Amino acid sequence: MNVGIVGMGLIGGSCAKAFKENSDAGVYILDTDKALSDFLVMNDLFDGVLDDKTIEICDLIIISVYPQAIVEFLNSKAYLIKPNAYVIDMGGIKREICKTGFSLAEKYGFTFVGGHPMAGLQFSGYKYSRANLFSGASMIIVPPTYDDPELLFKVKELLEPMKFGSFKITNAEEHDTMISYTSQLAHIVSNAYVKSDLAYNHRGFSAGSFRDLTRVAKLNPGMWTEIFASNRKPLLECLDTLITELEKYKQALISEDDESMYALLDDGRKIKEKIDRR
Repeated sequence: MNVGIVGMGLIGGSCAKAFKENSDAGVYILDTDKALSDFLVMNDLFDGVLDDKTIEICDLIIISVYPQAIVEFLNSKAYLIKPNAYVIDMGGIKREICKTGFSLAEKYGFTFVGGHPMAGLQFSGYKYSRANLFSGASMIIVPPTYDDPELLFKVKELLEPMKFGSFKITNAEEHDTMISYTSQLAHIVSNAYVKSDLAYNHRGFSAGSFRDLTRVAKLNPGMWTEIFASNRKPLLECLDTLITELEKYKQALISEDDESMYALLDDGRKIKEKIDRR
């Protein structure tokens, strides 16, 4: 099997390393930084550069770049992808990407599946990539149809070198709604939280809660701005809910209403326990 990897950042680089380490597949890579991809190939880390010729021999193509760049790659290169190939994106949003991917797949005869690995680091770039990044993680899959178990089995088989622990099947709309809460909102909260002047003097006063809450504040602003903009409506709804809830805690403090504060905290505790039991 030949695999093409588009984008050699943290996720794409980890995909390429996983296939190279855990399979016999030929791995062809492409990055906007041509010097990086040429260097990696010249040092025999991978089998070649993914270009208009090698894309035609790839059985699997994984696209791991910014959302708009995924759409642009599909629009410009779909005609080169062989009809029996599989194309999986790794983007953080799914509606626009899947709409484009499904349409082009139907036109040119390849199979497109939306994907989103629930794995990552607070750092970006190829130098932080590693073959075991996805080991045990969940992989979200957005197939063109729900009634094709053979397709889902094939996708799991194709991605086996990445060692995912589980697969979650969904549609593009549900994906973008859930991710706005579980990932995008968390990045905004973390990024905003560190803007307090007190953050500069946290050493000696902070422990696990501070580390957990600030871990993803060190994000890639270009990528996350694009993701937020592409998922604006669900993310705004999440922010509205959070702001409404925070205002309740604020008012309890202002009014010195310890009973209300207790009730708010106890309610949150109970919800967390219910979540953990699921």
